[in-house]
Amino acid sequence: MKIFIAGPLFCDAELEYNEKLDKFLSDLGFTTFLPQRDGYKLVELEKKVGRSEALRIIFERDVQEIKDSDVVVFNMDGRVPDEGACVEIGIGYALGKECIGLKTDVRGVFDSADNPMVLGALKFRVAGRLEEVGEMLVEEWD
Repeated sequence: MKIFIAGPLFCDAELEYNEKLDKFLSDLGFTTFLPQRDGYKLVELEKKVGRSEALRIIFERDVQEIKDSDVVVFNMDGRVPDEGACVEIGIGYALGKECIGLKTDVRGVFDSADNPMVLGALKFRVAGRLEEVGEMLVEEWD
């Protein structure tokens, strides 16, 4: 089973946590696509093809990787969920992919709750720790 890891990737803490999530899923035997590792880096790509073409290439690659995945696991941590990752789970949901949230951050925009559109795309499956994600995956696809 292939898992697309969606989430923020704009500071060291986010990048490190995404790697921790990736290792956890890989150790469970899943194949993963981690955009920060397996995708394109905007700064490097735009030097080669220009900004607008780089943005298009990154978007198309992520969409293809979501299509090729069975599950999208969404790292929801942050003051608000990362908007790019929200689009990724929206695409996954529209394609009929299973989407699972992971949120260790207690903040939420709706009085400590998350946006109902985000939660709906996740079928209201949000884990509070890595082990819970593993349990959800095993329960659902074992």
